[in-house]
Amino acid sequence: MLSLPRALALAFGQLGDAAILGILGKTAMLTLAIFAAGGAGVYLALATALDDGPLGGLGALAAVLVTLVAGWFLFRIVALFVLQFFAEDIVGAVERQYYPQAAATRRQIGFGEDLGSALRSLARTLIANLLALPVAGLLLLSGVGPVLVFLLVNAWLVGRDLQDLVWLPHRADTTELAPISAGTRLMLGGAVVGLLAIPFLNLLAPIVGAASATHLVHRAREKEPHA
Repeated sequence: MLSLPRALALAFGQLGDAAILGILGKTAMLTLAIFAAGGAGVYLALATALDDGPLGGLGALAAVLVTLVAGWFLFRIVALFVLQFFAEDIVGAVERQYYPQAAATRRQIGFGEDLGSALRSLARTLIANLLALPVAGLLLLSGVGPVLVFLLVNAWLVGRDLQDLVWLPHRADTTELAPISAGTRLMLGGAVVGLLAIPFLNLLAPIVGAASATHLVHRAREKEPHA
């Protein structure tokens, strides 16, 4: 089975392909546009509310700080939500270059199914993080405890989402399990969550994650006894 470092190296190596660059440009622009619109709305709402409150003239500054912090936490959610709509292009580009047989048998997924998958992923993300809040609160005095809780939760979520982007169009039926292990999914998710925390690299992270997941899933499929 292909190792995660090798899958990441292959994914980064394909970033220069014309097809991948085009997808990167579209996902980055759409992600930033959503953030700009959402950030402006949050800023205006907070600035208005705080200016009318006890903070008075500090409302605008407080609104900027809150918007920046919220944006840092929500970037992963928005970036991966956007990725759902371009995942087929990314996975297809990797499959055509490295796994032509898989590319030939890939099932086409329509916009409605893409939207449903994206909304389920969003709901799963929100619910899992809300459930993690009490656990993080109990570990607040430990300092690093809350960070580790949210890192593990989001690594699991991201790994699951990236696996599904590749696996769902290829599985024979809804009961067939993906060929990569839970540990591999968790490590992939952790690597992508780490990239999402780094400015500029966070725009590449969804593309790299989807490409890496494609390598991991298909190399694992090649090793299956029935393959």
